[in-house]
Amino acid sequence: MTKLRKDFLWGGAVAAHQLEGGWQDGGKGVSVADVMTAGANGVERQITDGVLPGQNYPNHEAIDFYHHYKDDVKLFADLGLKAFRTSIAWTRIFPNGDEDEPNEAGLQFYDDLFDELHKYGIEPVITLSHFEMPYHLVTEYGGWRSRKVIDFFVHFATVVFKRYKDKVKYWMTFNEINNQANTDAAFALFTNSGVKVEPGEDAERTMYQAAHYEVVASALAVQIGHQINPDFQIGAMIAMVPLYPASPNPRDIFKAERAMQTRYWFADVQANGAYPAWLTQYQADAGFDLDITLADRDVLAAGKVDYIGFSYYMSNAVKAKDDEPDSYKYEESKDIVRNPTVEASEWDGRLIRRACGTL
Repeated sequence: MTKLRKDFLWGGAVAAHQLEGGWQDGGKGVSVADVMTAGANGVERQITDGVLPGQNYPNHEAIDFYHHYKDDVKLFADLGLKAFRTSIAWTRIFPNGDEDEPNEAGLQFYDDLFDELHKYGIEPVITLSHFEMPYHLVTEYGGWRSRKVIDFFVHFATVVFKRYKDKVKYWMTFNEINNQANTDAAFALFTNSGVKVEPGEDAERTMYQAAHYEVVASALAVQIGHQINPDFQIGAMIAMVPLYPASPNPRDIFKAERAMQTRYWFADVQANGAYPAWLTQYQADAGFDLDITLADRDVLAAGKVDYIGFSYYMSNAVKAKDDEPDSYKYEESKDIVRNPTVEASEWDGRLIRRACGTL
């Protein structure tokens, strides 16, 4: 029998907005997760204009980890967990996102949480941005459509890197940054980037611009983090859903190749420090006049991540359309088909429904 290495980190993963609750406690501000209502089978989650009375926002209470984390961490230890991945809620540290000084109560909460984890020999693995950016940055700046948000994120990252430089070794900048490749899903753009697409706006162009600012912010954070503690391991994080060709037809194979490129270029940029040639050409052919500067490209090259993390949910298949363009453009909500060679699970069709915005 093959044994795991002694330094193998076996653990569990959550996000601050999924379990903490205490959404107004300790000086916490309103995040994008705080304005997302509960959904159900066949019922879409809604993004409301602020927190509205009478609506059900499940993350406001969640499992109340904020008040019961000591009991929960003890349960983690009883399970034998060696690592615990969670996120730092940006709004606990900077309630609006654009303050100069951080919120001490929020910083202290994570100090206490990390101390409790270390008491049981559990390694914290911490994401900086896990679908919980300050809602104020959405209403005031338009979310990640604004270059100004780069500075706010880097300030946030710098504060927490310095505060926890001796308590956290493993970091990730953005959670599942590539979900927003599905530009037809308003929910994906909002959770990832705090972007609400306006009528008549080109959602694809907006996504590429917001994502560019995010990968630049990630690269800057990597550089700063390594300066603060050279032992930091700072990674990128993607949602991995392999997209296979629906048949051996070369057109389906080309379609699957473009689909994979479209969903995963984010990690290419963060790991390799440069945009892949196909994407630069695609954006030029599409006429996207993006704000990508030479200085940005230098930042990307200097801020490559140390590792790539991923969450794996399922696989899927794609098929070329009869009128497929030469670019084999991938449109997630239109191009996914059932894989005829793979037995479907109870989660069958989940990605299709999410692509259509029902989750």
